[in-house]
Amino acid sequence: MPSTQSLSLPLPSNFRHQDFIVFHQRDKTELSEQVNGMEIHKGVLMNTIPCRLSLSLGSENATMTLSADTDENVLSEREFALLASRMLGLQQDIAGFENKYQHHPDISRLLAHQHGLRIPQTTTPFEAISWAITGQLISVEAAISIRRKLIEATGKPHSSGIWCLPDEHILANTDIDTYRACGYSNSKSTTLQRIAQAIMANELDLSPDRDPLDVGKELLAIKGIGPWTVSYTLLRGFGYLDGSLHGDVAVRRNIQRLLGSDEKPTEKEAQKWLAEFAPWRALVAAHLWAMDKEKAY
Repeated sequence: MPSTQSLSLPLPSNFRHQDFIVFHQRDKTELSEQVNGMEIHKGVLMNTIPCRLSLSLGSENATMTLSADTDENVLSEREFALLASRMLGLQQDIAGFENKYQHHPDISRLLAHQHGLRIPQTTTPFEAISWAITGQLISVEAAISIRRKLIEATGKPHSSGIWCLPDEHILANTDIDTYRACGYSNSKSTTLQRIAQAIMANELDLSPDRDPLDVGKELLAIKGIGPWTVSYTLLRGFGYLDGSLHGDVAVRRNIQRLLGSDEKPTEKEAQKWLAEFAPWRALVAAHLWAMDKEKAY
């Protein structure tokens, strides 16, 4: 009999349900993430066990259920509660950020228009860095396609039929030719394999309760990992809101759009502009990303 864990968490009054729906709807084939109304289903490996993680978003509460293909719970009650809170972004200081900048000359319009915006997070930091490496210097659509091929080639199915994302155990032992066949460059293939192998060898610790700054320093020391990859990983995997995503093309484009500038800022200019918003630079970047989804901008 599969084991099932479930819990319910209260949602803030300004919780933006659609942001979480859209985040999990990126792959329209729904191979490993499925959306039905306000319900999200995701295939994940927890301690190498295929699981189906379900999130039901109500008006006031969210319910998370984890169905594992084993007869024992794969997470402790504490681990399960932290996972739910992290994935929903409930630990992010959104109120503090909005209170400080609600009258700011540049971003006050964004905050008014996107009130309550918080960052949907991945199930694990390893999922976040896998996505970050996959998405380096290519379009979101291309990254989604490559990610899907990797899941098809290396993932595991849950008994419900949903496919689980490959974890570090699998990707550490995936050969470079398989990565290349999925569409990864040689550099990305070796980087993703290297990260997975470092975790398995206890040379890299991506536990979600670690200090993100310590993790960031360790990641930057790894060949193939640059500042954008680190900031994105810390944002999606750890809920760290102060990474500087000044190298992100969409961030720079929308700074230009927000300020009404004639030219897109250089990376250095974007870095300088974002510096004012520490310790919420990555959250400002998320607001800039959201401009592409809002008809008013």
